[in-house]
Amino acid sequence: MGTTETERRDDPPVLQAFARFLGLQRGLSPHTLRAYVTDVGQLLDHLRAGAGDADHVAADAEDADHLTVDAEDPDPLARLDLTTLRAWLADQRRRGMSRATLARRTAAVRTFCTWAHRNGHLPQDVGARLRSPRPNRHLPTVLAVDDAAQLLAVAQDRAGDDDPVHLRDWAALELLYATGVRISELVGIDVPDVDAGERTVRVTGKGDKDRVVPFGVPAGRALAAWLERGRPALAGPASARALFLGARGGRVDPRTIRAVVHRLTAVAGVPDLAPHGLRHSAATHLLAGGSDLRTVQEVLGHSSLATTQRYTHVTPERLLAAYTQAHPRA
Repeated sequence: MGTTETERRDDPPVLQAFARFLGLQRGLSPHTLRAYVTDVGQLLDHLRAGAGDADHVAADAEDADHLTVDAEDPDPLARLDLTTLRAWLADQRRRGMSRATLARRTAAVRTFCTWAHRNGHLPQDVGARLRSPRPNRHLPTVLAVDDAAQLLAVAQDRAGDDDPVHLRDWAALELLYATGVRISELVGIDVPDVDAGERTVRVTGKGDKDRVVPFGVPAGRALAAWLERGRPALAGPASARALFLGARGGRVDPRTIRAVVHRLTAVAGVPDLAPHGLRHSAATHLLAGGSDLRTVQEVLGHSSLATTQRYTHVTPERLLAAYTQAHPRA
């Protein structure tokens, strides 16, 4: 097997093997896989350098490539124990690293320690008792229902000139709000994934898991306009089966759709938000409209119901209505 962007020739063998395990058996997204390997690479470098010399391993994994273990110290795992792991994470916390990043790094090293123990690299799973810090729950902006309608009306009006890019933007925003899909899932949709008759779309989420998500009449109308009058004008040799295309005919870049969302929220005069804010708005509005958490979990593609609860709100009005309906002495 050849090397990849995540698994590099200058990585220590144990890190290369761990990267292959993550890629082949865990089904992680490329971004998460790279972050995990980066985190473990920095832990190994910390072990090589010694517990008191970690200045060069405190960089955030999203902004730095993983470091490699010096060939003169081929077995840094010999010094790996629970105390060292806790000290490594505590040092990064003191340096101001966010709780979300610390939580991810904790998960990465726990996964690594379990794998290393099972494959004979560690005599015991030293990370099993490592507790993850709770990340700060900064939820994205949620649009009011009227604001969401205003945003989509602006996108539709803008597409009235039949400009292919404007038709694409309208369809993309309608589908983001109608389905609650992630931006990475949206740009990965192919034309055959859309069932116009059933008004459903198949998306590939985290861990390469497919799910089918319904969408409503407005999104269906926008998609039909895009497929009939917009996409053919942009399609070219690089288009393949991609549903949403960029100006040059290739699959649209997530950054392009992200910029469109920011631009149209400004035009519509509604609170600024990213595509993930439309996902969160969709989930919140589903709950406010009477949907249950399990249904929203399926729509969003969450593996854990706890994740769905973190992404949703229960308004006081909905809480009171549910209490009044359900409690025998309400």
